[in-house]
Amino acid sequence: MKALNEIIAQELAQKGLLPFSRFMELALYCPDYGYYEAEKRTVGREGDFFTSVSVGELFGGLLAFQFAHWLEDSSLAPLLNIHLVEAGAHDGKLALDILSWLELRRPHLYARLQYHVIEPSPRRRLWQQETLARFAPQVHWHTHLPSATTQSPPPNAHTLMFSNELLDAFPVRRLGWDSRKQQWFEWGVALEKESFVWAKLPHLESSPFLLEPGLLEVLPDDFTTEICPAAEAWWSQAAQCLPAGKLLTFDYGLEAADFFTPQRRHGTLRSYRRHQIGDPLLACPGEQDLTAQVNFTALQKAGESAGLKTEALITQSQFLTQIAEKIWRKPAAFGEWTPRHTRQFQTLTHPQHLGRAFRTLVQSR
Repeated sequence: MKALNEIIAQELAQKGLLPFSRFMELALYCPDYGYYEAEKRTVGREGDFFTSVSVGELFGGLLAFQFAHWLEDSSLAPLLNIHLVEAGAHDGKLALDILSWLELRRPHLYARLQYHVIEPSPRRRLWQQETLARFAPQVHWHTHLPSATTQSPPPNAHTLMFSNELLDAFPVRRLGWDSRKQQWFEWGVALEKESFVWAKLPHLESSPFLLEPGLLEVLPDDFTTEICPAAEAWWSQAAQCLPAGKLLTFDYGLEAADFFTPQRRHGTLRSYRRHQIGDPLLACPGEQDLTAQVNFTALQKAGESAGLKTEALITQSQFLTQIAEKIWRKPAAFGEWTPRHTRQFQTLTHPQHLGRAFRTLVQSR
């Protein structure tokens, strides 16, 4: 067995069964061997998946333009301190695109800006520091979220906190429906003849869902879905840490009711390798990406419970198109819009590419 398989097998030998969330955590983030830790994974055409950042520099440019638009609002004009906080910066490419655009196009904002990266992985911090070397004086790294915002900001500070394709990779709990007992149970992982297999954990004492009356009566046996308490907790903490400004994320996901449809009876969890649905979910831990749709309804409620106001919950296509419309009305405010930008914009917004699946949630204090 490979090293990561052995690590998981040893933990199974001690505990008998593992919740799937623990298996996913090890498969993705185990030091040295997890999918996001083992090597500097490439995205784009040569990697396992595309991201908005891998499409090209336009995504970062559009975000930087929108950030500048928010910051230059008349009520924010006197601000002297600007804090951009990015969580899950991967290899630093998005930060590079945002900082490069602001340095060139909005030097008066760039001069007042401090960029904070939240990154718990020492290995990924090294990748990011290499990418962002020339911006070193203005970029700061933090291992966890509170340390990026607990330094008492002066009264005239404004924070924009954001992430791109972060929450879909948080470990999820995989739940199944027992139609005979009318109860939810949790899917776990066991070891059988050196292979990881699914196993049922005990039934849950109470339902984790608020569903329409009668829906449970028609759910088929073993209907499977996911919840992600870790993502909800992270968003709630981010909202509580936000002093004044905006909290936003870009990810692929659904609203709560959309998880309970016939076509999703096996859940939304997927594995990816070489831009294709990968091997079975429990096969090849550390060698394929594991990801599940984000529950945007849960995030929205978590932010609002922490005192934030929801400004937008829309598709990425809608969000980026609104930005582009501002640019097209006043092209000089953005800089030259090239044919290359047009091709990138089509990929970012077309429903057959990244436009339909990805959503944007924006909340503010």
